[in-house]
Amino acid sequence: MMLAIRWVLSLIFIVQMYLAMAVIALAFAPFALFSRTAAVKACHVFCQWVLWSLRILCGLRTEVRGTPPTDEVLIAAKHQSFLDIIAIYNAVPRGKFIMKRELLWTPFLGQYALRIGCVPVDRGKRGAAISRMKADVQAGTAFPGQLIIYPQGTRVAPGVKKSYKVGSGLLYDQLGQPCVPVGTNVGVFWPKRGILRKPGVAVVEFLPRIEPGMAVPAFMAQLEAEVEGSSDRLLAETGFRR
Repeated sequence: MMLAIRWVLSLIFIVQMYLAMAVIALAFAPFALFSRTAAVKACHVFCQWVLWSLRILCGLRTEVRGTPPTDEVLIAAKHQSFLDIIAIYNAVPRGKFIMKRELLWTPFLGQYALRIGCVPVDRGKRGAAISRMKADVQAGTAFPGQLIIYPQGTRVAPGVKKSYKVGSGLLYDQLGQPCVPVGTNVGVFWPKRGILRKPGVAVVEFLPRIEPGMAVPAFMAQLEAEVEGSSDRLLAETGFRR
């Protein structure tokens, strides 16, 4: 019975989340068209609503550990579900994601992603996107903020191993910015697929920054060790076993 109730509440949560996305996007649209700050505010309002309603309906709250960056840095994070996107964006002042180009066609999400400075990339063509981004930074036309990348390139379920793509290292090297690794255990509570949202405490952990100047192979090795180490520790806190 309890599982059935949780499933129903999870379904209600998902439906109202997407309704809230539409309502907030439309309410802020007249302002977001002319102001990137308004677009960023709209996205933060949506994230705060999701985290609040998730706690109320599903008994799932989020905890942010470490120090979220406020300057221009590269954030390289573990990606387990939509919840880590929400939690990380809510924790930083002006986040912008490297995202799959297909998401541009998602109603509301795609339009706001462009307004806040997200970088759409085609699968297999990250190199071209990185080169364009570097040129924008050098020309002073890139939106300032915290650039968020998922080094594994996709959502990865807890306990599953997937290689890290070198694009994160190339971006770190070419932009010359510090990198803040982020670990998480959110996939235990909000899975990659499925409706059920489990009660508990989902954590995202901002780790000490990796300063610029490392060789790409050494950077990639350190990044993977830190993100995977943090995520494994956080998974262990939940009692998760591979």
